[in-house]
Amino acid sequence: MPLRRLTVAALLALPCALAATPASASDFRSLAEPAILYDAPSKQGKPLFVIQRYTPVEMVVSVDRWVKVREPAGSLLWLERRQLSEKRTLIVTAARAEIRQKPDGNAPLAFEAAKDLVLELADAPADGWVKVRHRDGSTGFIRMTQVWGL
Repeated sequence: MPLRRLTVAALLALPCALAATPASASDFRSLAEPAILYDAPSKQGKPLFVIQRYTPVEMVVSVDRWVKVREPAGSLLWLERRQLSEKRTLIVTAARAEIRQKPDGNAPLAFEAAKDLVLELADAPADGWVKVRHRDGSTGFIRMTQVWGL
């Protein structure tokens, strides 16, 4: 009988354990639309500021319809899950980044990007470089140390 009680107790506790699930390590998404960031997982929470469409955010914890995210400046805040996109974007953190035609510091320049420019992730990072796409369609490789969102 003690085993049966333990099993029932474990099953009853399961919904509570699943209610707040941590996101996997470095689970990034971008915003599908401009989003209000809140201090709590509820529209009754205090609205703090609006974050722009396509901005990358790191998912930290999910609770029902809400996700606690780390935004590019490092703050941990809440937004509605429906506002997230599967599309991956990166934000330039360097004052000026050189995007190269190949993943090599000596490769010809494809284009330059200013700080806070959002670029689409075009391919998985490799050897310290990541392939990105500008909204005008230009593609190239940027050093991983010059972007946030990976």
